[in-house]
Amino acid sequence: MALRTGPGDDHCAVAQALGVVGDAWTLLVVRDVARGVRRFDALQSGLGVSRKVLAERLRLLVAAGVLDRAPYQERPLRHEYRLTPRGRALLPVLIALQDWGDTWILGEGETMATTDERSAEAERVRALRGTRLPELLLPQAEGAPRDPVAGDAPFTVLYCFPAAFADRSAYPPGWAAVPGASGCTLESCTYRDSLSAFHAAGAAVHGVSTQRPDEQRAFSAKEGLRFPLLSDAEGELTAALRLPTFRVADTRRLKRLTLVVDRERTVREVFYPVTDVVASVTAALEAVRRLADSAAERLSD
Repeated sequence: MALRTGPGDDHCAVAQALGVVGDAWTLLVVRDVARGVRRFDALQSGLGVSRKVLAERLRLLVAAGVLDRAPYQERPLRHEYRLTPRGRALLPVLIALQDWGDTWILGEGETMATTDERSAEAERVRALRGTRLPELLLPQAEGAPRDPVAGDAPFTVLYCFPAAFADRSAYPPGWAAVPGASGCTLESCTYRDSLSAFHAAGAAVHGVSTQRPDEQRAFSAKEGLRFPLLSDAEGELTAALRLPTFRVADTRRLKRLTLVVDRERTVREVFYPVTDVVASVTAALEAVRRLADSAAERLSD
């Protein structure tokens, strides 16, 4: 699907990019594939678009090298779609659009690391309960990339935080003035001090921010954290779950929220917004215990 552009636009990167993704349905297809919706019928059902329009958009994205098309069934032959490296490079575009919409369309234009309890953004995040986290790997502060969902525990607590640094002078200018930004060190240290209780309840703890792994590594060493910190600097987890973000000092940061995910990758509990970091750790622990007790009751029936 070509986009008509004006004279001289053959060399304009904006015009040429819009020739590939300058259509609302096209970007929404990329959004849903990033969320793990990869098969035609599931995409069509979720988007509510006609089969003809969806087939055209998928054909365009495959031809442009944004999606790969691979068979998952031979009889009858059926295909699924996955993002290519070129497609994954569009994730920051999706996240920027979501951030702009949260701030300027659904919000009041204020830079915040949190939101109002009754906001549309909060409703979207809390609606993650029951959704499945697609398989992905994130760089960690120490060692090889890691699945954000721990395979050796019934539950994983994923707490997303804006940023934490070993040296307080590394925080961006004006950081303390951003509502909801402060408290990352306290939150991580509270999880550290409560880690044995989480393990006893059957939960692993993983922290996630958009910081570089070396920044996370320095912070983890300084505070003696005994659980992984994962870097979503590329935005894969953010795009997969449509997590809320904000920008400060020209850098994208995750807003503070907590997810409890089971071993089957299903989000079982969501805490957002988080306004009291210590209370949020207690709430996450209580949620894990409640879920574990419920699972044990089902097994005993």
